[in-house]
Amino acid sequence: MSRPRFITVEGVEGAGKSTCMALLEQRILARDHDVSVTREPGGTALGETLRELLLGHRHDGMGEDTELLLMFAARAEHLRVKIEPALVRGEWVLCDRFTDATYAYQGYGRGIELSRIAFLEDWVQGDRRPDLTLLLDLPIEQGLQRAGKRSAPDRFERQTLDFFERVRQGYLEMAASEPARYRVIDAAQALEKVSEQVVTVIDSYLDDVA
Repeated sequence: MSRPRFITVEGVEGAGKSTCMALLEQRILARDHDVSVTREPGGTALGETLRELLLGHRHDGMGEDTELLLMFAARAEHLRVKIEPALVRGEWVLCDRFTDATYAYQGYGRGIELSRIAFLEDWVQGDRRPDLTLLLDLPIEQGLQRAGKRSAPDRFERQTLDFFERVRQGYLEMAASEPARYRVIDAAQALEKVSEQVVTVIDSYLDDVA
């Protein structure tokens, strides 16, 4: 039996991450692997409380450094309480967003120096990095239109189009710099086509690590 893997799903608002996560879980379970599904920010009782602070509107004027540090505080607890114990138990971990989102949103989007994020990444995570990351990519306006039909906009979804364009380009730059880890999915297509891409990626990965 191969070692458990840590898989993350990334993308801007409206990219279809929830649908992708469900499909990944299904395909991995079909190969007789136990799976733990989680999300960021969140994943633990403390993390979910911090998620409410980060995504809600009670603190719309939150400082950029405060936002960054809260993200990593939630992540530190997430790793300690959920991610690392699951991997030790032999479970595969599927996470809706992880540190790549911090680079994309707080780094490329907010303009925080990437070196500062990298310092926190090393401090909080040690050597822990995702084994595989699926990036669901689509035009920003299309994603925001989808997200608007789903629910009222959270604190991040109220950002400008320019902000989200920087986030998207940040994701694409990271994907280009780490082709061994990233798989870019064209999420602008119809759901059926997107699902076909996801299945192809995860089935190929499962075959490779078997």
